[in-house]
Amino acid sequence: MYKEIIFNILDIVALTYILYRLLILIKGTRAVQVLLGVVIIGIITIISIYLKLDTTAWLLKNLWTAGLVILVIIFQPDIRSALAHIGSGKLTHFFMKEEITAIKELVSAVRECSSKKIGMLIVVEQETGLKDVIEKGVKINGEVSHEILVSIFNTRSPLHDGAVIIRGSRIIAAACILPSTENPAISKFLGMRHRAAIGITEVSDALVIIVSEETGIISVSRNGILERNVDADNLGKILINMWKKSEKSFLKKKDKLQ
Repeated sequence: MYKEIIFNILDIVALTYILYRLLILIKGTRAVQVLLGVVIIGIITIISIYLKLDTTAWLLKNLWTAGLVILVIIFQPDIRSALAHIGSGKLTHFFMKEEITAIKELVSAVRECSSKKIGMLIVVEQETGLKDVIEKGVKINGEVSHEILVSIFNTRSPLHDGAVIIRGSRIIAAACILPSTENPAISKFLGMRHRAAIGITEVSDALVIIVSEETGIISVSRNGILERNVDADNLGKILINMWKKSEKSFLKKKDKLQ
């Protein structure tokens, strides 16, 4: 009895996680539009059956019969790529691909800007939403990439003043204004970037990366605390650990809902 319940719970958790990862995988791709179209056709099918619209219901039922074949044809390249990852024993990498790629791109950009003494202020959003901050900036909504980040913070760029907001594996906005810390214990010698980084982490669970324009030193702010002289390699480890904790937190919440 108990064994069956445990297996059922594991089954639900595994299915929830797989669906979650697949939704992240198709986010921002043509699959989203196709999925929306399938949902709409499904609703129309149910309505036509309920209202006894025989001709429409018959047509849609036949469409569903051929629907699976149509979807396989449309997503043939994506399915082939997914099966190749699974077949090569890289299932974990398949699910973590977007996050790992984003972290590598982010660390690479920070390393370059640090060596060239290009100032950076990057906010990595966590559970606390930053909608108010994002709305005051310039919407980007693009994948995290070395080139885009370096271009944004180039002093010739009109977006270099302010912070970049990253959510998951995407750059959501740039030129965002952050609240500065009002903590009297914070050193007066800290620049505006560092004070803003501390300020946003005092009111949210975000992690903020700062590169000093004067020294090139990399700093990280979390929970209102500033950690200076962070090595680029250690920054990558911090981001990976943070992502893993976020995943564990997500799964725990899903378990409680079951």
